Amino acid sequence: MKMLKTGLAASVIALAAGTVHAGEIAVIVKTTNSNFWQNVNAGAQSAIEGQSEYTLTFDGPASESAIGDQVNMVENAINRGVAGMVLAPSDPDALVPAVRRAFESGIPVVIIDSALDESAEGSFQAFLSTDNCAAGEQVAQRMIEEAGTTGKVGIMSYVAGVGSEIGRVGCFSDYLRENSELEIVGPLYSQSQMANALNQTTDMLASNPDLVGIFGANEPTAVGMGRAIIQAGKVGELVALGFDGNEDLQEFVRDGVLTATAVQGSFAMGELGVQAVMDILAGEAVESFINTGVVMVDKDNVDTDEAQNVLY
Repeated sequence: MKMLKTGLAASVIALAAGTVHAGEIAVIVKTTNSNFWQNVNAGAQSAIEGQSEYTLTFDGPASESAIGDQVNMVENAINRGVAGMVLAPSDPDALVPAVRRAFESGIPVVIIDSALDESAEGSFQAFLSTDNCAAGEQVAQRMIEEAGTTGKVGIMSYVAGVGSEIGRVGCFSDYLRENSELEIVGPLYSQSQMANALNQTTDMLASNPDLVGIFGANEPTAVGMGRAIIQAGKVGELVALGFDGNEDLQEFVRDGVLTATAVQGSFAMGELGVQAVMDILAGEAVESFINTGVVMVDKDNVDTDEAQNVLY
């Protein structure tokens, strides 16, 4: 996936010309109804702790598919003249006009988790994310190691077309096609709703009793997938790989429901995202792309420091 350049020099000029009315840094994520995004909030709060120059607000829609609600939140932040913004865009296209307006208003924007469309190039200052393509390939490598090179692998995805999904699921699929004879079933899209993922996985397992593997591509999807595997009595009968690392997914790993789960640095996204905004406001240079990485957590390493530092 091509990363966008930030046009930092032009941004600095625009920021100098803009009028900022408040010391608020707005963190706007895809939904507040997820432990993953709450861990982003915890990281953001950590970045701002101990200083008095800026305050922090944290907001997001009720669901990741409520894209219009997120656009309105960004517009409202611009209207109240926030000092800066950390944004996890729910849609690569729909958020572009609002991010451009923030740029034109002299508000620095740092994008986290999912990329915007290339038409947004130059209107934000940094992008912090898991390299989702590399992460998808890493999960695919583990799938081949555990399941072999033949048979069927199901894909339980979340929201079609979101930047993180395009990289993560797309590169997972491409890697399997290029490096094995595994047949892909799906993907099915849960809309990041656990109940949807449970029902969809139940149907997939019933329709494809010969699956050798299955991949749940984000937190609520992987949780629903794991619960469906338990209900279907399929624990240990197929290779199940998840993504993200809340308490449910950790227990699934410990109990053998999941073979492994790839855990993003969600805390780091929030902490480094807010720090990047503060650095920009202080006139300091920031990297245009910061990879927050993943750790593949399984039963053997779940209690190590490396895993515990990213689990939440």
